[in-house]
Formats: sequence, C-alpha cells, structure tokens
Amino acid sequence: MIASDSDGTWLHRLDTRILVTLLIVIVALGGFAYVASEVAEGNPLAIDRWLLLLLRSVADPGTSIGPRWFSHAMVDFTALGGGTVLTLVTFFITGYLVARRKLALAMFVASSIAAGGLLNALLKTAFVRARPDIVPHLVEVSSASFPSGHAMNSAMVYLTGAALLASAEPSRRVRVFLITAALVLTLLIGFSRVFLGVHFPTDVLAGWAVGIAWAVAASWVAGILQRRHTIEGAEGTTTSIAR
Repeated sequence: MIASDSDGTWLHRLDTRILVTLLIVIVALGGFAYVASEVAEGNPLAIDRWLLLLLRSVADPGTSIGPRWFSHAMVDFTALGGGTVLTLVTFFITGYLVARRKLALAMFVASSIAAGGLLNALLKTAFVRARPDIVPHLVEVSSASFPSGHAMNSAMVYLTGAALLASAEPSRRVRVFLITAALVLTLLIGFSRVFLGVHFPTDVLAGWAVGIAWAVAASWVAGILQRRHTIEGAEGTTTSIAR
C-alpha cells in the first residue's frame, strides 16, 4: 500500500509538471505568434516607438535618460547576453554535468542550447526586420532585429542552467532564489537592448517568449533524464550490495 501511494503521488506530480510545462509553452508561443503577426505587417508598433523615445532625452534622442553610470551598466548587462558569454556559460554547465558523470544530460543541454541558437538565426532570416532607426544606437549591431537574440538566448541558457542547479538543491528557498536570479538577469539583458536602442521592445518580448518556452521544455526533459540517471544509479547500487 505504501509503495502504491508513493507511486500515485509521483505520477500526480509528474502529471502536474506536464500540464504546467505545456501551459507555459503554449502561452509563450501564443504571445510570440501574436507579436510576429504584428511585425510581419512591416511597420513598428506604437508601443515600440513610444518606449524607445521614452528612454531618451527629449532634447537629444542620442542621449539616454538617467546618469552616465546607468548607461554604462546597461552596456555591461547587454554583454552578459552576447554569444561569447553565453557560450562560456554553456561550456561551464556542460562541464559540471560531465564532472557529475551525467553525460547524456550534458549532451542534451549542450545540443538543446545550440539548437535554440540556430532557431533564433532562422527566425531572424525569416522575418528580416531592420533595426530601429527611431533613436541612435548606443552599441554596434549588424544582424536582423526580430526576435532579439540576446533576449532569447539568455533566457534559454540562464533559465535552463538555473533549473538544473535548482533540481539538485533540497532547500526550497535556494531553488526560488536560483530561478528568480535567472529571470531577473534575463529581464535586465532584454531591457538593456531596448535601452541601448538596438531592438524594438517587441523584438525583446518575442525573444523572451520563445526563450522561456524553450527553456521550460528543455528543463522538463532534463528533469526526466536526471530521474532516470538517479534510478539507474540506485538500481546499480542495489545490485552491487546484493552481490
């Protein structure tokens, strides 16, 4: 009876996680689809122009609002969503999993993040949205604008990494902190792209939507792989003791 109750509880939790995962993914992709349909019309949305101008001086659109140190901080934040930093973070996450002898999980995480980066490149090629020309750019950019690669890729990397660390953490407070920290970092990186004038707000919203959906789905699969690894390890230990 005890084993049966335990199995029932586990299955209930699994069903709940599946439903929550599907809900988040569906809502996020629905939001992306809506923004993408608006962007496909070719003209900046009213909120794009309003927010970009709101973050600049009325007298000089080439000057951002706030003190100089804040602008410098935004440049630092935006660097955390760049390809070099995210590749390095992915390398560390993968290396950590390899060191823990979770090779299948390490390969999955690395491949899922790489596939997400490829998806972003394909989406940029499909929409070919030009960068904002409403305000001067405060950093150099060259690729297409929609969706934001910084917003999308940072969501995938930081949220997936935080979810993996949280899954091995017994303390609920620490788990909440890890996920919250990853979310805050992702939001700051996305905001910095708008603040620096290199992305429309809708570029960032679309990037967040796809990135979060991708991270949630990847974290769910990673959780399954981790449970299998734990079960296989426990079975191996039991067999060894029996011998």
